[in-house]
Amino acid sequence: QVQLVESGGGLVQAGGSLRLSCAASGRTFSSIAMGWFRQAPGKEREFVAAIRWSGASTYYADSVKGRFTISRDNAKNTVYLQMNSLKPEDTGVYYCAADLKYGGPSRSPYEYDYWGQGTQVTVSS
Repeated sequence: QVQLVESGGGLVQAGGSLRLSCAASGRTFSSIAMGWFRQAPGKEREFVAAIRWSGASTYYADSVKGRFTISRDNAKNTVYLQMNSLKPEDTGVYYCAADLKYGGPSRSPYEYDYWGQGTQVTVSS
């Protein structure tokens, strides 16, 4: 079992920044690949970014590449998503998720085993 709790969402103007955090508990965090996804109203959940257990490799959706940075601190059991140059189309509920499978992380939400409750990000124009 893995418990995930996101924080850091809020309302920000276009061009601003936010940093999301996801605190994990219940299993050795340092062995788990982690991902961030988002879901806008009326749309499917989409991949945003992911990071391997070691932090050595990171992956991004094309829509956020160069603006968002995923990182992790295994000593604190926490994964972060630094979001810069935010756009109104970045608005949505952001979820962190854990991919326990060997060879992770995946870009597909169906491959993830545990999810947080989500945190709302709203970017005003």
